[in-house]
Amino acid sequence: MSDFDETWLALREPADRAARDGELVAMLASHCRRLTDCAVLDLGCGTGSTWRALNGALPEETRWTLVDQDRRLLDAAARLVEGREKVHFHRQDIRDLAQLPLAEGAVVTASALFDLCSDDYVAALVDRIASDGCMLYAALNFDGVIRWSIPHALDATVQADFNRHQQTDKGFGPALGPSATQSLSDHLSTAGYAVTIGASPWRMSGEQASLQRAFLEGLRQPLEEIGSLSSSQIEEWFAFRFDMIGAEGSVCEVGHSDLLATPPAA
Repeated sequence: MSDFDETWLALREPADRAARDGELVAMLASHCRRLTDCAVLDLGCGTGSTWRALNGALPEETRWTLVDQDRRLLDAAARLVEGREKVHFHRQDIRDLAQLPLAEGAVVTASALFDLCSDDYVAALVDRIASDGCMLYAALNFDGVIRWSIPHALDATVQADFNRHQQTDKGFGPALGPSATQSLSDHLSTAGYAVTIGASPWRMSGEQASLQRAFLEGLRQPLEEIGSLSSSQIEEWFAFRFDMIGAEGSVCEVGHSDLLATPPAA
């Protein structure tokens, strides 16, 4: 599975929180308020950003289980969520779906996860949660859109190469990349779920310079591995993009989508 650095997760968290579709969060909160006992299972929790984003919106008595295979990130989550009696931490490889501590009628959440997963994994997860009548909130899955307000001739090639790389194996088999939300929607609809999708793009200006720089650096290896651009073209493009971060009117948009799926009986 792909591992993530705490620094990167901390950099992206404010952008993620600002990007989340508010209507879907409100729908999720309304569902949880109707439950006599709301239990949330957060897959691939990282340092707990989904809990921090949703905790204020969900009922105070909501019980959370945060799941991740990375002990370092799970320990960081425990520190950042310290003192919360209704939050529990569970170390597990989330590819082992049979062992997920899933309660009947629970809410399953995940942020920036399913674009790393394969269609087979998504199909198996949907079967697993549908058997227990669970709701799914899947936020911040990359949708393939990367655009800049100040263009460069190589932008379209960079976007295409990155999207191609996003479909390589990230530990779950061939990754869905930009088609993650569509895959989720298709499998969930087939299982009888009511599916709602909302846009959750990052819009990064010069005020998010650190995030922009980290995002750009994250493109370097994928571009080199795909190999359709020469080294000189890659360096030319990066030099331009880094120079433009602080330029007046410069904005980088990275598209994501959120999905909320309600089981038939809910």
